[in-house]
Amino acid sequence: MLNTIRATRGMAVAPHALAAQAGRDILKEGGNALEAAIAMAASLAVVYPHMNGLGGDSFWLIHTPGDEPLGVDASGRTPTSLTPEFYLDRGLAEIPHRGPLAANTVAGTVAGWSAALQVSRNQWGGKLPLERLLADAIRHAEDGYPVTASQCRSTLQQLEALTAQPGFSDTFLLEGRPPGPGDVQRQPR
Repeated sequence: MLNTIRATRGMAVAPHALAAQAGRDILKEGGNALEAAIAMAASLAVVYPHMNGLGGDSFWLIHTPGDEPLGVDASGRTPTSLTPEFYLDRGLAEIPHRGPLAANTVAGTVAGWSAALQVSRNQWGGKLPLERLLADAIRHAEDGYPVTASQCRSTLQQLEALTAQPGFSDTFLLEGRPPGPGDVQRQPR
């Protein structure tokens, strides 16, 4: 079957196969759905960096059958100094899409993982250690992963703006050039 939408022993779905495999493996090891989701989110931060990363936010909608849904808003706080006047005083009529003045909130991604992990432990009986939930992401970062076509396109489209960002070239370019589809990318740091 090409498009299986049902499974009898759990299923993990993610926009990157390696992240879905990380979630599937957690389920096979007896982990619960939240533990699998944390493993997938961590893997996505590595293998799908143009769409998911540690420097962003995370939002969780968690539902236990029979209970009210639980929402986790891990969107980070904005400093009180970032007012419209802050931008206007710098000659900006709007918040920039890129660059240091665009980063106007504290990243909340990892806090969201932590909140989901607490729900997993306290309400769902989760027992897998955090080290296991992060192991696949760490392995992909250290050993490398095949770059997706969408990461290549995104890098090429934004290359000029991205190379101006500190650390971008050392992290996401291969020998000074954008990676091609299937190139192996490593992020050992």
